Amino acid sequence: MLPYYLGCPSWSEPAWRSSLYPADARSADFLPLYSQSFNAVEGNTTFYARPSAQTLARWVERMPANFRFCAKLPRDISHSGDLRGQLAATDDFRTLLAPLGPRVAPYWLQLPASFGPGRLAELAAFIQHWGDTALAVEVRHPAFFAKGEEERALNRLLLGHGIERICLDARALFSCPSREPAVLHAQAKKPRLPLRPTAFSQAPQLRFIGHPQLEANDRFMAPWLDKVATWIEEGRSPYVFLHTSDNHLAPQLARRFHGQLMQRLPGLPALPEPMVEAELEQLDLL
Repeated sequence: MLPYYLGCPSWSEPAWRSSLYPADARSADFLPLYSQSFNAVEGNTTFYARPSAQTLARWVERMPANFRFCAKLPRDISHSGDLRGQLAATDDFRTLLAPLGPRVAPYWLQLPASFGPGRLAELAAFIQHWGDTALAVEVRHPAFFAKGEEERALNRLLLGHGIERICLDARALFSCPSREPAVLHAQAKKPRLPLRPTAFSQAPQLRFIGHPQLEANDRFMAPWLDKVATWIEEGRSPYVFLHTSDNHLAPQLARRFHGQLMQRLPGLPALPEPMVEAELEQLDLL
């Protein structure tokens, strides 16, 4: 068992057939196939739409007990005005995902760039209502990266409640001069912000947005490999998620990260190899 959590933005990527998944894999098999290689996933899907009861039942059935699903709070909660007006909707969402039990950990609250220091009282009230369930927060307003009192106030709030501040590192993506549409789209969509490698709890959170050429990521990953290795040696359980511009190579980048982490932590087990086609029928027994 890995001492940290490693994954990609989602499991439902058809382009991963013939690499992470067998060429003839059914979409219904993607989750158990994905969980053969990785033990965590970003819950991006819940940001855009709440899962149906039928979908949730499938996840409950096919998601391993030691798997972690970092469910993003829906954007109608995080991006629709005062957070204090979204407490009932937040409770309803948590009730919806309750059948997954401890596999939902932590929840993610991704706030828009417009959410600035003047709204910290909203976040404080939201956190007070939230309770003890694991939560991580991603901020994008420039004032929270200016190393001033406004950033310190945010950090005090999160640290005081043991809530992680999600770090998004997009330097590798923005270093890419490619004019490919997928790269340009990702560069237009992702924020370009300073790094904040915080550890406010036992579960630091890293989102790494990579260069489409895998080897070009190594110099950007190197400091994170040292940081993650240190966190693990301190007894923490960090979460690391690897992206690429279109995410077609995200699993390969995640495996590259882990392979290089093994060089820093020699006792770290290797990741299982992706399931071969001959084993596909075994999924019905999981």
